[in-house]
Amino acid sequence: MPTQSTLPTQTPSRRGFLKGGGMMLAGGAIAGAELGVARAAHAFGSDAIRIGLVGCGKRGTEAAIDALSTHGGEVKLVAMADVFENNLQSAYRSIKGRYASCVDLEDRRFVGLDGYKNVMASDADVLILATPPGFRPLHFEAAVQAGKHVFMEKPVATDAVGVRRVLATNQVAIEKGLSVAVGLQRRHEVRYRECVKRIQDGAIGDVVFARAYWNGAGVWVRPRTEEQTELEYQLRNWYYFNWLSGDHIVEQHVHNLDVINWLLGSHPIEAQGQGGRQLRDGIDHGQIFDHHMVEYHYASGVRMLSQCRHMKGCRTMIGEFVHGTLGSADIANAILHDSRGNVVWQSDVTPRRGQNGYSQQHVDWFAALRRGETLSEGEYGAHSTMTAIMGRMATYSGKVVCWDDAINSNIELADTAALHSLADAAPVVPDADGRYPIPVPGSKTKNV
Repeated sequence: MPTQSTLPTQTPSRRGFLKGGGMMLAGGAIAGAELGVARAAHAFGSDAIRIGLVGCGKRGTEAAIDALSTHGGEVKLVAMADVFENNLQSAYRSIKGRYASCVDLEDRRFVGLDGYKNVMASDADVLILATPPGFRPLHFEAAVQAGKHVFMEKPVATDAVGVRRVLATNQVAIEKGLSVAVGLQRRHEVRYRECVKRIQDGAIGDVVFARAYWNGAGVWVRPRTEEQTELEYQLRNWYYFNWLSGDHIVEQHVHNLDVINWLLGSHPIEAQGQGGRQLRDGIDHGQIFDHHMVEYHYASGVRMLSQCRHMKGCRTMIGEFVHGTLGSADIANAILHDSRGNVVWQSDVTPRRGQNGYSQQHVDWFAALRRGETLSEGEYGAHSTMTAIMGRMATYSGKVVCWDDAINSNIELADTAALHSLADAAPVVPDADGRYPIPVPGSKTKNV
């Protein structure tokens, strides 16, 4: 298997034409003037679209399978990279087991922290970025610099420095005519889109209050082994380290926060809240909290109450609700009520197997590429990520946090570009008892 030191030569495009393409937003409408030929997106038509996968964990594997399952033309997986060989091999087996005829990897499987560079240098047309989120700004910059269309999983960063990098890179992608899709798949689900449009059209009057929830049982813990370096341990348990995941309010709850931003057409301007580690208190639980509750304030006057919790045995609740002057809405279930609580509309769309938001986002992305149009989801992906980060800053500090202060923060949780080997020093280290620095509300802490 090649290592990250073997960089294949980038081959020229197989397409003999370019087509001017508009910039397509999440709702499907084309905005802006047509791009000049020098900046236009490829019109793939029925040509094979060649994809590269960076990050071969569960989410990356599923995203690649969703991409290969799209219709309208041939799709080939031509390059893969992951820090860990076992992740790469597991993903390779799963993908090839489903779509053997679509796998054309030859020797283009790369292992190591710099393995992503080989995928960037391959002849892949589009890249799926699905590593832990802390690496997203670095990999997005490299992908756009290499002239690749990008699908990047949410969240797109773990700190404000990263969000600003993503916003700047997204602008470069727009100038190059490159498509940028983000894994906030609810924006691609038919039921969500139906419900949000009806609310935006005034079906429940003016929205005055919103609620968003991701309350569940939590995630895995991978025990430390004797041969692991500190950096490898943190990468294996990336969910529990802020520089890698951003805490579960950022990594997971961003979905629900994004729905409210989408509905209201803006991001909040202020947040205050509370959270902590009630059950997540072991040395194997890294740094992150197990509960957050945040009150967000939008410029329109709308307030949103946000909850996310990781505790077994408690009520599971995942969804988004809004209340208006004429009624209310359960967005996740696509139900509208009048002011007395009577159901006045419910979507009759029942998604068929394989037609959920995860798969539909790739269907929409590839269909747009084949038409010569480019999805432009980078800005709202960055703003929704920053919304979650601002909430974390509020719960970690115990103070009111304003948007302008939050997005202009110079706190950088890690310099991921400096990491090249598992022997490198980890961005955070445990104390003598094996415990990591944990934010304490009310105190001055850097880890926000």
